[in-house]
Parts: sequence; C-alpha cells; structure tokens
Amino acid sequence: MTTEPEAKGNRTKSLTGLLAIAAFVGLALMWLDSRPGWDDAGVTAGLVLAASAAFTALWPRLPWLWALAIGMWIPLFGIVTTQNYGSLLALAVAFLGAYFGALMVKVIRLVR
Repeated sequence: MTTEPEAKGNRTKSLTGLLAIAAFVGLALMWLDSRPGWDDAGVTAGLVLAASAAFTALWPRLPWLWALAIGMWIPLFGIVTTQNYGSLLALAVAFLGAYFGALMVKVIRLVR
C-alpha cells in the first residue's frame, strides 16, 4: 500500500516524464518545420494542435503547461533565427489544442 507522500512523488515523476516527452515532441515539430524543403504550415499546425490535445488528455489539469512544452519551440526558433514574429501563431494553436483537449476530457467525464 502506498502512502500519500509516495503517491505524490510518483505523480511528480509521471508529470516530469510526460513533460520531457512533450518537449521532445515540440522540438521534433520545430525541427520538421525548420527544414528547407518543408512548406506545409497547415500540417505543422495540425500536428501541434493534435499533440497539445493528446498530452492534455493524458494530464488535463495543466493544459497551459502542455501548450508551452509543445508550442514554444517553433516561435522561439523563428524569432531567434529570422525575427519571424508570425511564428507565434504556433503557440496560439498549441493553446487552442490544449484547451480543446481539456474540454473534451470534461465532456467525456460528464457523459460517463
């Protein structure tokens, strides 16, 4: 039987692991988006939206954290390398996906 501090420690480890994976996914999407031959912003936006929603579905209490972990890399790269402030839209898409994911979790719980 686990005690309360042990359970909290396990949740923290799970959150840290998921956060690392989410950051890796965000970095992979940034890498994909930065390739010279990649010319499909719509696909990138869809992947950012889906990834943010998926991670929020796994841990719905922190949608803002998943949005930042996944969506901050594209604007960071775009602003630092080419002063492309339009790339901040990727962060907006990540927040949209994350909060949509949180809404879907609430709807599913309500329907159950």
